[in-house]
Amino acid sequence: MNQKPVEIVETVLRDAHQSLMATRMSTDDMLPIIEKLDNAGYYALEMWGGATYDAAIRFLNEDPWERLREIRKRTKNTKLQMLLRGQNLIGYRHYADDVVDVFVKKAAENGIDIFRIFDALNDTRNMEASLKAVKKYDAHAQLTICYTTSEVHTNEYYVALAQELQDMGADSICLKDMAGILTPYRAQELIKNMRSVITIPINLHTHATSGTAHMTYLKAVEAGIDIIDTAISPFSGGTSQPPTETMALALAEGDRPTKLAVEKLEEIADYFTPIREKYLKQEIMTAKVLTADPRALIYQVPGGMLSNLLSQLKQANALDRYDEVLKEVPKVRADLGYPPLVTPMSQMVGTQAVFNVLSGERYKMVPKEVKDYLHGKYGRTPVPVTDDFRRSIIGDEEVITDRPANHLGAEFEQLKNELGELAHSDEDVLTYALFPQVGKAFLEKKYKTEPTAKIPTDKKEETAHIQAADEPIVEEDQAGTSRLKNYEITIDQEVYHVTLEEIKEGESRESSSETNRIPKTAVATASPEMKTENQPTPVRVGSGDKVVKAPMPGTIMKVKVSVGQEVHVGDVLCVMEAMKMENEIVADSDGTIVQVAVKENQSVEAGAPIVFMK
Repeated sequence: MNQKPVEIVETVLRDAHQSLMATRMSTDDMLPIIEKLDNAGYYALEMWGGATYDAAIRFLNEDPWERLREIRKRTKNTKLQMLLRGQNLIGYRHYADDVVDVFVKKAAENGIDIFRIFDALNDTRNMEASLKAVKKYDAHAQLTICYTTSEVHTNEYYVALAQELQDMGADSICLKDMAGILTPYRAQELIKNMRSVITIPINLHTHATSGTAHMTYLKAVEAGIDIIDTAISPFSGGTSQPPTETMALALAEGDRPTKLAVEKLEEIADYFTPIREKYLKQEIMTAKVLTADPRALIYQVPGGMLSNLLSQLKQANALDRYDEVLKEVPKVRADLGYPPLVTPMSQMVGTQAVFNVLSGERYKMVPKEVKDYLHGKYGRTPVPVTDDFRRSIIGDEEVITDRPANHLGAEFEQLKNELGELAHSDEDVLTYALFPQVGKAFLEKKYKTEPTAKIPTDKKEETAHIQAADEPIVEEDQAGTSRLKNYEITIDQEVYHVTLEEIKEGESRESSSETNRIPKTAVATASPEMKTENQPTPVRVGSGDKVVKAPMPGTIMKVKVSVGQEVHVGDVLCVMEAMKMENEIVADSDGTIVQVAVKENQSVEAGAPIVFMK
């Protein structure tokens, strides 16, 4: 029996806020408390990877590499840990082996000590490249088992997988229960069985989502677990981890206490309490994710996925359909061969469930990533997908059966050349490689040198540089007079698109023309999520017997049709990024394009016209 103290990994800097508020905590909120975290007695601080990179450049206008460097500067005693999605790194597709190597190299150089490497399908072939790179750069490789339940996910399956990971060269193993569905007695039995065949440390990661996590941790400690993950109390519970202080106090009464200094934990909790309240007031964190939901044992939806589902439904003005989506998730998961619900599979399954519910027809809209999954581009499915279902989505197209990355040629230098003068460092190239559109836009803003406006410090003189757009988008009244004009407003190098409507004297806003009403545009604010050059803009108002509308909010990536073109049912009209997935918007009838209402790189709201046809 393991009688060593239980080591603790603190998740407040990564998984806790990813699970509770879609990874929106800013670096500025983290840095003042790092020294105290460093001196509290933790085994490691999980502070990078997962969705932190994406959220930093997409929503917070922050460089994730700078966050890593700043936290490293302040951390002298504690290891820094990241979550790495195997061949997916921290993105949503497989990257070539050379990109994996460079990413791990730069992450290690910038301060990561422990790489928690997982594959969403538990396909060990997808961990080989990142494991090799971690070993090459003298870091700690923690290989991961993603826990789920199905007809094939038995104790025997997990024990054999643990043995395989140790044989591959893992320095430790993480049993990752991302949905909070590992029950106490199952955990006790499973860890004892794993311990009987492996000698390296075992780290248990779970979530409080279903309400069983505290009991699961206690049983795991009794079974000999070496390390557990917790979150400081203001960011604990619900879809996050159990509270650090509670576990430290409870374990102190047994024969395996932690190494944590409880008085320092109180100071850390006091620091994070007002930060939690701030995000609650801003509605970045919602009450739905703060309490346990035993239905997680049925739906198996992980914490980060729950907060993202809520965010997606909020954007689509469909929060009232949350329960419908939860019920659809296990159905989609079964269709796809019971993949563990962890990134990127959680995003794929969750997004597909949202699409199925909002579109009113299952699989009417299927993201490119789900199609790639059915092509075998993500690896082996735990349970074979039925031929009928696969054919219904991708027809008789070829399916990959070997390691997916074998089909990827070296790409780092090519991506570097594509990025051109924005490639100031290998880190910049990686930002572009991982998130081409969002990453490039971020880098363009980062390296913009000539300011077009300045935010006044004297509120009495608040002004902004306003310049009419090159092609003003207008709505005409019955007399043919322009009523709406689109402007670009540049404030401190941030560009906002705003539409102004002329209201005649004596006319109310409500009484103005309701025909072909253009959706409201976002207005400039200081909110990090609004700081983007890609805000929703009004679409051109057209005419035609048929209109194809955006099924949900998103960004137009490619326009595939032009005016005068004949299209048929199923023809691709445009490619739209929605909920971090690429989606083809197709024609649902035959016709001729009379107007294209969108441009590439334009953001649109749900229901906005895409094309007009006759």
